[in-house]
This record gives sequence, C-alpha cells and structure tokens, in this order.
Amino acid sequence: MHVFVTGASGHIGSLVVRELLDNGHQVSGLARSAASAEVVEAAGAQAVRGSLDELDVLTTSATNADAVIHLAFKHDFTDYTGAAASDLRAVEAMGAALAGSGKALINTSGTAMLATGASSPLGTETSTIDPSGARAPSENATLALAGNGVRSAVIRLAPTVHGPTDHQGFIPTLIDHARTTGQAIYVGDGANRWPAVHNLDAARLYRLAVEAAPAGVVLHGAAEQGVPFHDIAQMIGTRLGVPAVSVSPEEAREQLGFIGWVATLDNPTSSAITRRQLGWRPEHPTLLEDLANGAYFG
Repeated sequence: MHVFVTGASGHIGSLVVRELLDNGHQVSGLARSAASAEVVEAAGAQAVRGSLDELDVLTTSATNADAVIHLAFKHDFTDYTGAAASDLRAVEAMGAALAGSGKALINTSGTAMLATGASSPLGTETSTIDPSGARAPSENATLALAGNGVRSAVIRLAPTVHGPTDHQGFIPTLIDHARTTGQAIYVGDGANRWPAVHNLDAARLYRLAVEAAPAGVVLHGAAEQGVPFHDIAQMIGTRLGVPAVSVSPEEAREQLGFIGWVATLDNPTSSAITRRQLGWRPEHPTLLEDLANGAYFG
C-alpha cells in the first residue's frame, strides 16, 4: 500500500513512517522545509514539498496514494482557532480527492476534547466531543466522509504521547519549567488524570488503522487510562531534585500558558474498543517508567 503521511518528519509522524516501511508499505510524506524533506528521505520515504495551506499539493498526493494518514497540525497556540480552520480545509481537500474510492483517511484528534471538569467520566470511543471545541469540525468532517465512499477514521491521541522522539511535547515543557523555576508543579491536589501512550505504540496503532479500521470509527490512542498529575510532577521533581508544588489553576495558566490549561484537565480515557477492533496491544514503557529511566533528563 502507498500511504501519504502529513507531518511525516514530526514527533509521531517520523515513527509512523518507520512503522509503515518496516511492514512493507510505500510512503510519501509531506515536508514543509528542506530539512524536513531530508528527514523523510533519510527514513526511506519520498518527500513531498508543501504545507497544509497548499491544498493542491494535498489533493494530488491523496489522489496518487492508496491511503492517507493525517498527522500535521499548526501547533500555534496564539492562533489555535486559525490552526484548526487550516486543518479543516486540509481534511476537506483530501477527503474530496478520495471520495468514492474506498481508500482510507486516518485523521488525528485528541482525547483532551472529552475532558469536562475536575471529575470527568471515563471517555470511550463512543463518547461525543464538545462541538464547540476548535478541532471538533475536523473530527466530524472526517467521520462524515464514511458516507461518501471513504474509509475514514479518527485517532484521538492522549495528551501525553511520550517516548524517544518527544522533545517539544507537554512532558518536556513541564520538565523545562521545573528546571527553570526549581519546582515541579501540579494543580490543586493533583488527582486529575492524564491518559498516556508511548509513541512507538501510537505508531503501530496508525499502521493498524490504515490497514484495517472500519469506515466511520473513532479510535483511542491511550495505553494508560489516566496517570494522576501529582505522580507526574512528583517523578519530575525526584529526577531533578526539586519539590513538587501545588498551584492554583490560575497560577498554572499564568506560568505555562496553554499547557497550564491542559494541566487542569481530568481526562480518564479507555481504549478497550480500539484494542478489540484492531488487536492493538501497547507494549512499550508507561509514562512514569519513561520518566524514571532518565531519557527525558539526559
């Protein structure tokens, strides 16, 4: 199968490319820059120069492929609404190119859209996202493509996708903040839970989805249902030799910006349906194991 991957040089995308190639697929990957193109080509894939705003490039690449995995997103938290709008246009363009083909389009969303407060119910693949969420239109547009002859599916990733390529995600940001301030923070009593998944397990899930996910399904990339945020802060503090300190939600947002808001979320998430549907079995280290082994602190 020839799979077109957006975000192919990124934290998760680079591992998805490797997973696909190692399992006999051909890959072309969207690359915004010469440096990104070098990463894609070094992995053994074909680089396609372009961005999410170049809809003609996306349309042509989707048409020429047997399937699409969409991972790219403009992580500009100063204009998250604009980034989400750009993402929706990209999904609509690729979806139109695949209409009636029966080909797969696997899009990316987040389990954080299921979090509603300090004591959230367990989110499942059948849970409905908040329609006012910035990324909700992209998720809904993807699922609607199932009615237009596209084998479309959405993978909601845990907010913590940890592992060897995670250099700029939520966990490295929390570690950098703790190094700078001399304290590892958590919000309130820290009982709020973050689901987590190792990025190699996430890469396998994308490969299984593009090969066999039914049309119109939601899948959950969450190996752990929920790690208490206090435990995350405590482990970071232990590794750095600084105290774990409770702060208010307002202080978290002031110190961490957008990530401060995420740090307040209680987001317990199940992936039981995903595991049954695709035979996905996460096998790599847990989040706390990854923090304990020191890789994030080298």
